[in-house]
Amino acid sequence: MAADISAELREHIERAAATNTPLRIVGGNSKAFYTGPAADVELLEVAGHTGIIGYEPSELVVTVRAGTRLAELEAALAGHGQMLGFEPPYFGADATIGGTLACGFSGPRRPFAGSARDFVLGCQIVNGLGEELNFGGQVIKNVAGFDVSRLMVGALGSLGLLLQCSLRVLPRPETETTVTFAPAEAAAAIEFMNRLAGRPWPLSALAYAGGRVRARLSGASAAVSAAATKIGGDIDADGDAFWQDLREQRLPFFQQPGNLWRIAMAPAASQPQLAGDWLLDWGGAQRWLRTGESAAAVHRACAAAGAQARLFRGEAGADRQRIAPELAALQRRVRQAFDPLGLFVPLPD
Repeated sequence: MAADISAELREHIERAAATNTPLRIVGGNSKAFYTGPAADVELLEVAGHTGIIGYEPSELVVTVRAGTRLAELEAALAGHGQMLGFEPPYFGADATIGGTLACGFSGPRRPFAGSARDFVLGCQIVNGLGEELNFGGQVIKNVAGFDVSRLMVGALGSLGLLLQCSLRVLPRPETETTVTFAPAEAAAAIEFMNRLAGRPWPLSALAYAGGRVRARLSGASAAVSAAATKIGGDIDADGDAFWQDLREQRLPFFQQPGNLWRIAMAPAASQPQLAGDWLLDWGGAQRWLRTGESAAAVHRACAAAGAQARLFRGEAGADRQRIAPELAALQRRVRQAFDPLGLFVPLPD
């Protein structure tokens, strides 16, 4: 059945190529807020292409079709005491692994365990000519050269249709504890989080929200307990709920009015000079800003601070993200190689 769906998807792309019909790839549609409008395109629906193809818990590798729901995959891994190390956000019950990888989303564990891209071992795709291509494999290799399979992560559907992927998984930690520290201003919180991250604690998440710094410790019970005692602070009994709400953007911060910007920058860097409310994740490397400032003002202030801003939710017209000319030229060349007809309509850059 799945093989038939795979063939149908490939044939759909071949027909679109023959008629020069633009395509927009859609999985569970849980991240529609991120896509932006696209007129006069045909939808290529992948949600029916589901199933775990192979899973070797002893090898810490799973191979899964792109339309498989994230919840289904994580439940299968949890049954063997394992997990996706990049702690992906869902943003909806119908979230698929393909859409998650296409957007390149990672959760609070990202700076301590790795990003979505770091866990991709291989993939099978259909390019803009309807050709089925395979990249990578199912084992971790230490070889020279560019890992093409990881290009699909964060490509926003612009390089082709992801049919299936092989992912490295991690054992679930024996225990997790969240410690929280007294309210502090953002500048003091940035300094404090960087001091924590520079020590050999078993950290798995570090954030500043609502005037408090929270640190999650993960690992063996004895190690987590000892670290929590040495670090100090207060034990947060609702720590698990906090990290889930942060990952899924359910905290009160995310419900405020105004555009939501995701700002990537060095963890120890000072805040860009922008009015609005801030939430700091990834120890300060990923910062969320709720603001009514114009897109031009946000980009200007972030550029001055050595940061990169992208509109995550809201309206900014065509000025959602600014990419350096040399990088934009490289992206165009890569897209030309995978999709010479310009068939796949990507999400906004």
